[in-house]
Amino acid sequence: MADANGQLRAARERMNSTDQPGECLSRHELAELVNAHVFHHHGRVVEMDANYVGKLERGVIRWPGKLYREAMRAVLNAPSDVALGFSNKRRAVVKVSEVTRRAFARASALGAGGLALAPVLDLLDGSEPTPIPDRVGATEVAQIRTAARVFASWDHTFGGGLAREAVLAQLRWSAGLLDQARYAAQHRAPLFSAVGYLAHTFAFMAFDAFAHDDARRIFRFALACAEEAGDWHLRAKVLSSMARQATWVGQPDDGLTLTEYALVRADRLTATERAMLHTAHARALAKMGRVRDALLAVGRADEAFTHARPANDPPWMAYYDAAQHSGDTGHALFDLAVQGRSPGPARDRLAASVAGHTNAYARSRTISHIKLASLTMATGDPREAIVIGHRALDAASVVRSSRAADDLRELARYSNRHTDIGDVADLRRRITTVVLES
Repeated sequence: MADANGQLRAARERMNSTDQPGECLSRHELAELVNAHVFHHHGRVVEMDANYVGKLERGVIRWPGKLYREAMRAVLNAPSDVALGFSNKRRAVVKVSEVTRRAFARASALGAGGLALAPVLDLLDGSEPTPIPDRVGATEVAQIRTAARVFASWDHTFGGGLAREAVLAQLRWSAGLLDQARYAAQHRAPLFSAVGYLAHTFAFMAFDAFAHDDARRIFRFALACAEEAGDWHLRAKVLSSMARQATWVGQPDDGLTLTEYALVRADRLTATERAMLHTAHARALAKMGRVRDALLAVGRADEAFTHARPANDPPWMAYYDAAQHSGDTGHALFDLAVQGRSPGPARDRLAASVAGHTNAYARSRTISHIKLASLTMATGDPREAIVIGHRALDAASVVRSSRAADDLRELARYSNRHTDIGDVADLRRRITTVVLES
């Protein structure tokens, strides 16, 4: 277990509460004062909370970020970091294999089941954080980009519901490099771009898991990193994802604004990026019922995609291939079809997306599959829709995506009008089971 930081706790308890006369400063009050100090002196919005202060006092975190240390010294009238018990020196490392052996021996004495894991979990509590290096160079930038690619690949395959905490931990460490480490001028833009790429990866996973407030906050951070780096390609990607989230949560007008903002300097973007943005534009317009404008936007997306050259694209655009383009434009046309337009074009594109996606993009394939089932249930043969729906459910059972689960609920709603068909009840039962497990 971590050694408690009694110096920090004592320093806090020497201060008077700002809300309760006669009481000492609470952890929550300390956090609020630190946030206010950082904003006032640096113009940075930070979100320290009582839980973080608790981790500092328990010694789980021994070396908070530079701005946090500065603010705490000021708020607690401390002359130095040492006076607050902060240290960036690594503690002596215990031989992990021996500790683990003893832990498992104790676990065995407790018997099988959840109790057996308790001693092992104790090993993880208060583990030493990875220190921020003094200097950052091309190696660290490359490592952050690699982490972003790996996590994005996981997200595309399994959805945003499983690995977000791991990505957040990596993002916090990587973001700490921006103001706590030294780097040469030539590494500044690549560093901000790499951290922004990782931030976008986390934010999209949060969106996929319906952690919408987290997604919005980190999308904004990713956008700030892209603009600080002067990275127009990352900026376009972040704004596209922000537009998709806005449209998804019922704010298509905001989605429209975000895509138009991204297209202000379309000449600086690749053809693939322009196709991606026109598709997001089309999806927002379709949600708003602007049929003609949505169809024109799909046409612009198609035209741009004919000029796509993957070799010219940044690494985060590797997902946007013909299957993705078919699926995204098919989603826009889906909304028009259920409003009364011909379902044929939407059906063809969604079917092409299902057929074209590889296992590496299982989530996108699953979502297109569910949409195809819903479209068929709403506008075609419900018995065919049942068959498609069961195939979609087979795929959805291994994906942890709140967006996919929400699309399954939509399929269940469209099936309401066909309850006279016996097999519909079985489909709805399977939907309920998969949604509950998502």
